[in-house]
Amino acid sequence: MPDAVIVDAVRTPIGKRKGSLAEVHPVDLSAVVLRALAERTGIDPSVVDDVVWGCVNQVGDQASQVGRYAVLAAGWPESVPGVTINRACGSSQSSFDFAAGMVMSGQYDVVVAGGVESMTRVPLGSGRDLGRPFGPLVRERYAADLTSGEFPGGDFNQGIGAERIAAEWGFSRAQLDEYSARSHALAAAAIDAGAFDAQLAPVPDAPGLTADEGLRRGTTPDTLAKLKPVFREDGVIHAGNSSQISDGASAVLITTPERAAELGLTPIARYHGGAVSGADPLKMLTGPIPATAKVLKRTGLSVSDIGAFEVNEAFAPVPLAWQAEFGADPDRLNPLGGAIAVGHPLGASGTVLMTRLVHHMRDRDIRYGLQTMCEGGGTANATIVELLR
Repeated sequence: MPDAVIVDAVRTPIGKRKGSLAEVHPVDLSAVVLRALAERTGIDPSVVDDVVWGCVNQVGDQASQVGRYAVLAAGWPESVPGVTINRACGSSQSSFDFAAGMVMSGQYDVVVAGGVESMTRVPLGSGRDLGRPFGPLVRERYAADLTSGEFPGGDFNQGIGAERIAAEWGFSRAQLDEYSARSHALAAAAIDAGAFDAQLAPVPDAPGLTADEGLRRGTTPDTLAKLKPVFREDGVIHAGNSSQISDGASAVLITTPERAAELGLTPIARYHGGAVSGADPLKMLTGPIPATAKVLKRTGLSVSDIGAFEVNEAFAPVPLAWQAEFGADPDRLNPLGGAIAVGHPLGASGTVLMTRLVHHMRDRDIRYGLQTMCEGGGTANATIVELLR
């Protein structure tokens, strides 16, 4: 079976809601990272077999097959296809896993995986006025909980899921806020050290955006303690220990080692293994735990073998519960901060995290890195990549 290798990974700076990227159409934002990949690697886009693109809220500006129109907006040949994938927050991580799998199967030689989300232009939950999601059979299956009064509107709710996780693992408000302040401090240190500079693609329509925009410098547990809980009056989850609503795009170029050599490219990392798993859709956000266990078993690796973990910070209890289950070294967990500090542009976040991870591994000579994302509906992806030295 051929290996799948990452040649390059790039992302836009993440824009905050109604911030620097608010006026940029998500198709055009996608085109930015596609063009950047071609420019950075020097490839002729005509060699790309497919563009596999994540996007969650596929209505309005993000309707009509974003992946395909991103190719056209980038000025790439009309012969290059594109497809759009939705696995909720893990959409572009699934794009990455699917693209690597197609290369390893021999179906593709060169493929781009990535994603986009403009949460300013297409707000979270857009399209619900067109119908009622989840369906009656699912609602019937979980009726006891959904009709208990705990879930707003009788709908599945990630915030309530985060509250349930915090209660089950016994996390206090202070612990969650300490972790969240850490995210801001680490992100600030990474930005100041230039850790992200080599991975950022400038956005021509937002020339002033040179770094992730959501960072709140000086955030401390004391400043976070002033914020009111959002989902329960006596709860522990609030805006400051949750991921930020954001805009952004990201992309990764994947091929085989042999094709990379033919194209004169030097890969960064090898796709070592991937897994996807389901979990309780009411807690919703614990999926990274079984997905991680699955990918570790599949690859024969242990937690101690992994030098860096990117566990998406949808809410602070998510990485903390994951860490509690695996006993991972806290210094290896989200070492550059995460979505609490810099944002979570849904469909882009999977390959945002992969971009951050592979550049960090190369900068620090880390052999193995693991990325995992919790996702709406209780699923999760976990992926391990290996640095090519």
